[in-house]
Amino acid sequence: MKLRSKMGSIAVEDKQHTQLPVIDLSPFLQSSSDQERLHSAEELVKACKEIGFCFIKGHGVPQDKIQEAFAVSKKFYALPQEEKMKAPHPPGWAVHRGYSWPGLEKVSNAVSENDAKDEADKLREVQDFKESYEVGSEDNPDMPNVWPPDEVLPEWRPCMTAFYWTCWEAAQNILKALALGLGIEEKLMMEPHSGHHNQLRLLHYPPIRASELQGGKFARMPAHTDWTTITMLFQDDCGGLQVESPTQRGTFIDADPVPDTLVLNVGDLLMRWSNDYLKSTQHRVQPPPLEDRYEGEQRMTRARYSIPYFVTTDPDVTIECLRLQDGRPPQYEPITQRDYSDMRARMQY
Repeated sequence: MKLRSKMGSIAVEDKQHTQLPVIDLSPFLQSSSDQERLHSAEELVKACKEIGFCFIKGHGVPQDKIQEAFAVSKKFYALPQEEKMKAPHPPGWAVHRGYSWPGLEKVSNAVSENDAKDEADKLREVQDFKESYEVGSEDNPDMPNVWPPDEVLPEWRPCMTAFYWTCWEAAQNILKALALGLGIEEKLMMEPHSGHHNQLRLLHYPPIRASELQGGKFARMPAHTDWTTITMLFQDDCGGLQVESPTQRGTFIDADPVPDTLVLNVGDLLMRWSNDYLKSTQHRVQPPPLEDRYEGEQRMTRARYSIPYFVTTDPDVTIECLRLQDGRPPQYEPITQRDYSDMRARMQY
């Protein structure tokens, strides 16, 4: 199956790989024409409504800054384990910062204690073979950052702090475009987001023997939706990201990397906020291609690196269904971002 943007519509073809819509945000950011700005914003909303995913070019994050973040991330993950463990993720689910080693986190789509109880043991039979590092704003009192000592990797803290705020600058433009495309006041989208409660995540999927993946002992990342407003994803050229088909539930299609773009997806909070007008779509990470440097069962997958940036509202903002032009009655009760994210986070650690 292949998805592509053509003349303002999304065509579907019966193929194995997908090309998500590519939305050019540069007219919204640079054009002096109100009509061109509106068209760019409406294309973005259309993709978020029909699929929940798209590639964005002209997003405003400098390519050299992206390359630097990937380079420093690779340096960190190349360190000995004992060095990485000098900045460990705190125990439990409440503070999501620092280094998470393989097997610590298990991504889940559970949204209640009963769901979690039913899912937990079954899910953890297959370990997520990945490691990650979470970074946030230094002015977020709820989640203080956990930094490696300077002697471990002195460039880590300044690089990731700067990249966090670079991503936030781009995210604000995307939020403004969404507001324009939805036909709502810009302040309704912007005021709930101060930028201090977002999360930058550096992900590494280490090489692993093919036999361990094929035997079901390990997985990359299972199908899930993101909890937040939007996610901006930077990925390497390895591949592995898959998105649920908009026409065939339970069928996943490859989202092959596109150079000089980021992947944007709608989070659960925005779907709830938009009263289901925008779509938070399940996605997963499958094993990347096998390398042939080892024979038989010893064949190894490629390492994969990605950097998602999760954008969310401030924690005490109450999320109520927006009144959009479709006239649909509210499908959700009001909830604060703090209560919603706490409900989701406790299911994963």
